[in-house]
Amino acid sequence: MSAKCPALADPAHTEWSLCPSTPAAILFTVLFALTTVVHLSQAIYYKKIYCWVIVGSAFAQTINYICRIISIKHPNTLSPYAAWFVIILASTDYAMCSANPMANSTQIAPLFTNAFVYMVMGRMVWNYIPNAKLYRVTAWRFSTYFVVFDIFALLIQVIGASSSGASRQANQKVLNAIHIYMGGIAVQQFFIVVFFFFAIKFHRIILEQVRQGVHGVSSVLPLLYAVYAVLLLITTRIIFRLIEYSHGFKSNIPDHEAYQYALDSVPMLFALVILNFIHPGRIMPGKESDLPSRKERRAEGLL
Repeated sequence: MSAKCPALADPAHTEWSLCPSTPAAILFTVLFALTTVVHLSQAIYYKKIYCWVIVGSAFAQTINYICRIISIKHPNTLSPYAAWFVIILASTDYAMCSANPMANSTQIAPLFTNAFVYMVMGRMVWNYIPNAKLYRVTAWRFSTYFVVFDIFALLIQVIGASSSGASRQANQKVLNAIHIYMGGIAVQQFFIVVFFFFAIKFHRIILEQVRQGVHGVSSVLPLLYAVYAVLLLITTRIIFRLIEYSHGFKSNIPDHEAYQYALDSVPMLFALVILNFIHPGRIMPGKESDLPSRKERRAEGLL
């Protein structure tokens, strides 16, 4: 095994507990790099500054797999602490540089995608709802509230992952860290469920406008369906992570690379590609579709 697997050539000095696939890591590096380039090009073409969030998400996933390839080739050179430093500064995935089981679940990139969806919905409310409100929440506050919720969930996950250390031993400290992390992703999922109530309300209003013959409103429906799809893909990943650590370290999921690809990386790749094909900048073009600044809202009496 070790002769065929560089990552396990020196079992006493490696962060890997499995034999990772270099071709798979290279393939996903290329795929995420392609969607990153497309998202960056679209952000520039449509002149949408807020799209830096989805560009950052795609870029983080790309760096994520570059880090994985380096770790496969040089398993003894990247310590868990160096990998953690990378995740904090580069918003990437600690798991790609370490076989630490808690590290396998610490991805910031999906939270970026999650936040982007919230920002897009706020702009959809602004552009397609006559009073720019859902359940009395204004479009600009809607985006702010849900992004803050997303950051809150992120902080809980970071606290849990950072307190786990690099040990694979099922000691109480590490188990507590897992519980904190699971709480963080559960909070993330809770806010996604809350978001769906707002999205369904938005959907009903749009359908009513379509029935009334309001011109142009039906153009937002593909983007709304894309939002649904992306959040369902993120939910798939969250459920996978909850199952992965529902029994602490008794799960063998972290030692099987296929789970990581099929239930984590593939859903996130699909989410990014969906937003490439149904880009909010195409559905809501021009500066007039952007959320007004506080100064502009004050001038228009919207505060």
